[in-house]
Amino acid sequence: MKAHDGMYIGGEWRAAAGTDLIAVVDPADEQVIAHVPAGTAEDVDAAVSAAREALPAWAATPPAERAAKIAALRDVLVARKDEIAETVTAELGAPLPFSQKVHAGVPILVAGSYAELAASYAFEEKVGNSTVYAEPVGVVGAITPWNYPLHQIVAKVAPALAAGCTVVLKPAEDTPLTAQLFAEAVHEAAIPAGVFNLVTGLGPVAGQALAEHGGVDLVSFTGSTAVGKQIGATAGAAVKRVALELGGKSANVILPSADLAKAVGVGIANVMGNSGQTCSAWTRMLVHTSRYDEAVALAAEAAATYGDRIGPLVNAKQHARVRGYIEKGVAEGARLVAGGPEAPREQGYFVSPTVFADVTPEMTIAQEEIFGPVVSIIRYEDEDDALRIANGTVYGLAGAVWAGDDAEAVAFARRMDTGQVDINGGRFNPLAPFGGYKQSGVGRELGSHGLAEYLQTKSLQF
Repeated sequence: MKAHDGMYIGGEWRAAAGTDLIAVVDPADEQVIAHVPAGTAEDVDAAVSAAREALPAWAATPPAERAAKIAALRDVLVARKDEIAETVTAELGAPLPFSQKVHAGVPILVAGSYAELAASYAFEEKVGNSTVYAEPVGVVGAITPWNYPLHQIVAKVAPALAAGCTVVLKPAEDTPLTAQLFAEAVHEAAIPAGVFNLVTGLGPVAGQALAEHGGVDLVSFTGSTAVGKQIGATAGAAVKRVALELGGKSANVILPSADLAKAVGVGIANVMGNSGQTCSAWTRMLVHTSRYDEAVALAAEAAATYGDRIGPLVNAKQHARVRGYIEKGVAEGARLVAGGPEAPREQGYFVSPTVFADVTPEMTIAQEEIFGPVVSIIRYEDEDDALRIANGTVYGLAGAVWAGDDAEAVAFARRMDTGQVDINGGRFNPLAPFGGYKQSGVGRELGSHGLAEYLQTKSLQF
């Protein structure tokens, strides 16, 4: 794990325009492990210029050749997967087995899927007396979060490269080392200079400069709904396209016919993964009144098994935020059945796996995204009541439905205002579109739908 003291621009590591640095902190022991440059608008401008210079040649590169380059990038990620996992663990705090399986493993799957899609996608079609072309939208400004630092990078960069776009990446300031490692992989894969560029920096400085830059044709952002609104407003004023993957408050709906023990166990595991720092985590567990007490007992028992198995939260601010939400839940009358606001360790940004019972839909912990290992169990009376509660937030990113058979679960899921729903524990599919309804975002990631975000259409009439 090596920290670069420059930016990756135009196929080389260049000195930053300024001298300010960002400290990278290990959240498990609160020690500074590295420093990276805090980029400025000048760094962003240099990166956008490099991306725009590289755009014509990359856009004209045959899709099969672009596919081969993405496949080469995937192979480098495979070769360096252990280093990736160790880096994510060091700067995010995820337990190493989780980093190996998810933080390193999933981006490899996604990169491989776009290597295949780039070679097979129909970039040209005949429609009556017209030929319709799918062309790259241009220079992409990608702004990624810290919670899945490599996956979010690959989920933006791989489809953008497959489409023929060039990219400037501004990663989260908490996890820049993973982004630098990705830039090394891009270089090792011999992707042409300027096709991918990296500027580390703070969101209000480098991120804002990238979102506002006149040379950027599309801004792809993953993060909070509040920041997404600002980026959407900025892009709208410039008539610039955006792809926004924002917040979530996902419902895990357990219908009366479901296998309750399995539904609760998987639901708790879903929230505890990545220490609850997942925008699609099923943080609201909806249970029929007839099985409510049993579900509460099962959830408390399951959560207790994660006490020594989850990592810390990413930083001190997030640590204080999540503990504040737990205190708010108690103050509003929810009943703690596992965990609580007290820090379980003297060092590190750890929060105990926490489960609340007797949560009502209007409580703060049932409405706002907590982004920590906190589950709210909510009682419902019938399916219409469950649907009202499930749809009763400003979010609509993801969710889950459990029932005695898939058909019953599907019938309920089709009524949810939600972009992605797991049916009876459905598995992750890297080809399935991911994205939200309502204030959970605009656009989709992954698979062919994710590729289409980076394309624009041109029709020729004959």
